[in-house]
Amino acid sequence: MDCRVFEMEETSDYKYVVVLSRYQGKLLLSQHRDRNTWETQGGHIEPGETPEEAARRELWEESGAELFSLEPVCGYWAGDSESGANGAVFYAEIGSLGPIPESEMARTSTFDGLPENLTYPDITPHLFERVKTRFA
Repeated sequence: MDCRVFEMEETSDYKYVVVLSRYQGKLLLSQHRDRNTWETQGGHIEPGETPEEAARRELWEESGAELFSLEPVCGYWAGDSESGANGAVFYAEIGSLGPIPESEMARTSTFDGLPENLTYPDITPHLFERVKTRFA
């Protein structure tokens, strides 16, 4: 799988949002109920939703984040020679977490850096580097 990042303004045709979030100085990742891997919060942009609205919704649904700041970072394209899709990447600083709403996510955990067992190992590290560069 190929992953390319670009400036947010280069397109508006986003299908997904990805939120790279920090909580108490560490990276906050979520674990899906059906997997033993870790992932950023994010998902599909619903009809009528802006990328920022989708990012806010997905962050809450997949982490329980209640108080947070959210900033746009970049766009990305991920795919292969057969298909691919664009996404918008956001960075969140979380001030408080509540319980995770009933969803596909089982739990969250904090990390000093990206763990080895990522759900999207061909995408997440590229996006994480972009966020680190911008918010270091």
